[in-house]
Amino acid sequence: MARMPRWIGISLLSFVAFGCVPLEKYNAARLDSEQYAQRLAAAEREKGELQAQSAAYKQQLDAVMMNGGSKDALVVNQANQITELQHQVDELNRRYEGAMNRVGQAVALDPVLNNALTQFAAQNPDLVEFDSTRGVVKFKSDVTFNTGSAELASSAKGAIDRFASILNSPAAMAYEFMVVGHTDDTKVQHQATIAAGHKDNWYLSAHRAISVGEELMHSGTSASRMEVAGFADQRPVASNATAAGKQQNRRVEVLILPTTVRSTSPGVANISAPRRSSPKPEMNKDATVETDRRPILNK
Repeated sequence: MARMPRWIGISLLSFVAFGCVPLEKYNAARLDSEQYAQRLAAAEREKGELQAQSAAYKQQLDAVMMNGGSKDALVVNQANQITELQHQVDELNRRYEGAMNRVGQAVALDPVLNNALTQFAAQNPDLVEFDSTRGVVKFKSDVTFNTGSAELASSAKGAIDRFASILNSPAAMAYEFMVVGHTDDTKVQHQATIAAGHKDNWYLSAHRAISVGEELMHSGTSASRMEVAGFADQRPVASNATAAGKQQNRRVEVLILPTTVRSTSPGVANISAPRRSSPKPEMNKDATVETDRRPILNK
């Protein structure tokens, strides 16, 4: 076997001996570089997390500011709606008071009409009262409706249909009228009644007036001749401290107005709507027993 030249062996030993130092320094430098890279990556991650948190906080702040603005706008809008509703109530009060002051005074009812209404009340004394001096026909709610209900009783429907024939007669065709519902001050409490649409006495009084108006229209009375309103317990005619007084306050009035029927424009409250024939449950505010029909309501 050939022997390696001595100078080559010495060169290799020299290279290994002197090459070890640069390699160690290189490894140390590489380790430091990796550590710096790890630290830099950690710093970048921390920076990203902080930026994400900052963005989230900003988004939350923007949402709070937006919600705050929306709430302020909602409050302003609701205040405007309340003001508008109050104006409507005031106007309704004015018209009602004006109608009560005018009927039977500014222009006397046609004698034929007055006689017809007088006979109508005499034929239905348990259901109807007629004030000939003011031209006001009052339907007693305890007979016209079940307790807490806006559904017309069968006997009341027949009487209202006969009343409509009087309103549609030649003696009455020139008159407009108001249909106004009233209640006593007993609160609507039965939850099923509230769910059925009679949320309080305002709703109940209005729904009862609507039911009478719808029945009149069903019998051929033009909606352009009538106005419909509900006054809840705000227009009592007797004290609510007694049962007899409460009974008098529960009523639907029809005020015959001494005004000329408008031929080109509808009435203030046109309540014409399809009649509902499908049976639905009816609830009374003072009873828990369900009957077999729900009140006719008109939004």
